[in-house]
Amino acid sequence: MNLFYQPAIPEGVFHLDEDESRHAVKVLRMQVGDPLHVTDGRGGYYKAAVTTADARKCTFTIQETNTTPPRSFFITLAIAPTKNIDRMEWLVEKAVEIGVEEIYFMVCQNSERKTINRERLLKIAVSAMKQSGQFRLPLLHDIKPFAEIVSGNANQKFICYVDASNPHLLKTQAQPNQHYLVLIGPEGDFRPTELDLALQNGFSKVSLGSTRLRTETAALTACQTLNFINL
Repeated sequence: MNLFYQPAIPEGVFHLDEDESRHAVKVLRMQVGDPLHVTDGRGGYYKAAVTTADARKCTFTIQETNTTPPRSFFITLAIAPTKNIDRMEWLVEKAVEIGVEEIYFMVCQNSERKTINRERLLKIAVSAMKQSGQFRLPLLHDIKPFAEIVSGNANQKFICYVDASNPHLLKTQAQPNQHYLVLIGPEGDFRPTELDLALQNGFSKVSLGSTRLRTETAALTACQTLNFINL
């Protein structure tokens, strides 16, 4: 099934954007009357039919509306982007595929990258959502200071920190059916002052295991750990 994305369907927009229209008409050779599967990225899934096979503005009519409820838990991932942005693009793709509700990027004291191209990352997230057959697009925020991120609210807040003396694993500390906020530091990890600030704001220091993980690997491990806890 080819899944298309139109976020404004609830507001009465019944056409694909130019990129999606081109794919439907030029690549898939869709014609008037052909079935079309569309999501609004908010849990809505629509069975539709093509009414205008225009490669610049493919219109459709809704024939059936379905809604996918949100999950019983909510994962907010906050990560310091790596110097090599390709690794963050890979992470966004994989995190969307396995399941995450919200992604923040943050600037830490050891950060080597302080800017991101949010629009490009959003396109990658949309593609991953469609490829994995999901109907909810994670919230993808622009980059923010660490101090602003740690002031956020969640039922359970964790800071993943490389510390051989830390016996608390994320998989043993997280409880099911919660809103989680998980912090993943830069390649040089968090500074002690950042760790202290997080602890002051109600975060628990946790480990992801006995091996030292790359930033994007740690983030994906944390997300998948929380997903497994809620199976």
